Amino acid sequence: MIDEVQRLAAIKDHRLRVKASVELMEQLQAAVIETSRMRKESIAWLRSNGLSMAEVAKLMGISRARVAQLKDAGPPAERSFLGMHRLLVAVPRRAGDRDYVAMEDSAAGQQLINVGHRLQLDGDLEYIPASGAVDLNRAGLVVICGPKSSPVIAQALDADPRLSFKTLDDGRWALIDRERDQAHISPTDDPDEPRPADVAYLGRLPRPDGQGTFLLIAGVHAAGSMGAAHYLSEHIADLYEEAGADPFSMVIGCEYEAGTNRILASHSVTGVLLHGGA
Repeated sequence: MIDEVQRLAAIKDHRLRVKASVELMEQLQAAVIETSRMRKESIAWLRSNGLSMAEVAKLMGISRARVAQLKDAGPPAERSFLGMHRLLVAVPRRAGDRDYVAMEDSAAGQQLINVGHRLQLDGDLEYIPASGAVDLNRAGLVVICGPKSSPVIAQALDADPRLSFKTLDDGRWALIDRERDQAHISPTDDPDEPRPADVAYLGRLPRPDGQGTFLLIAGVHAAGSMGAAHYLSEHIADLYEEAGADPFSMVIGCEYEAGTNRILASHSVTGVLLHGGA
């Protein structure tokens, strides 16, 4: 970072320098926030693994009183589950007389933006065109879109060793547990007793460029995506503890209010399925 400051100082054109200074300040502020998060996480880990406050203080080269101040400074550890700098949530436009964004997709996206704000992470919504073309090779990306709406997402899901989307013989979509050969079907689609409930995919998948990962939420129906966003909002600390930043996937179930699609409850169906052990 000092090198970046020195490069900034070498810019003689003040019009260029002032623009570059704003960009660098944003990077520095983001770095400070993320560093404080990692420091807080490491202090908590050291304490939970038997080190006393005095031992942590000696390790850090500061006083016990300063450690006591720093152990609570910074955002929660689970912030890293969403990203380190800025959150970008992509939701699909759907084809119609005019392309539109489903209310459920928009609500799910906004809920994740709100989670980011809670964790001191700024975020933006982006709209995927009806063609389904979306650039997955970006940091801090969360995509709310299923394989039905995007061939890019369908291809990304092929890399998941634990779960897959599949069209059943009767035309219904289901999430398939590859290992158990078990189909998770939306209760909305039950031919005998349909009810206001859905299932959704929640997972972290490799980027096509191999330079990182992205988070994916994909409901069998749009309400399922809202349910997955609801679950993530309520359980992000647990998800981070179980999966960290590693690739994983899981099936989320939810119940919603008929007519409004308001999520009443969400729950894990499969638990976290880590891809490294597949």
